Amino acid sequence: QVLLVESGGGLVQSGGSLRLSCEVSGNTNNYHCLAWFRQAPGKQREGVAAIDRDGRSIDADSVKGRFTISRDNDKNTLYLQMNSLKPDDTAMYYCAAQVSNIPVLTLREGGFNYWGQGTQVTVSS
Repeated sequence: QVLLVESGGGLVQSGGSLRLSCEVSGNTNNYHCLAWFRQAPGKQREGVAAIDRDGRSIDADSVKGRFTISRDNDKNTLYLQMNSLKPDDTAMYYCAAQVSNIPVLTLREGGFNYWGQGTQVTVSS
């Protein structure tokens, strides 16, 4: 059983910062790719940032220069540091894990096998 538990969401003013955490069951090295996705009301879920075992990462254009993804394999935890938050960043944020024989660094939803329950981020203007 793979469990992903997000935390760190909340209400913040525009321009503020939050750091999301995702505790991953087992050794994070078992997962080639870990990622953050988000879903705003009435919109499709979209990839925000992803990171592989070697520390390579990719970001969505909408968050480049503002969000940073990282992973601590000793603590089995994935992070998302979010700075310069905007009202458009308001969404439920989910972490996801990829277990695959053909690992790939991706922001495609279909590339991930396991999902957390999400943590709400609300940015007020």
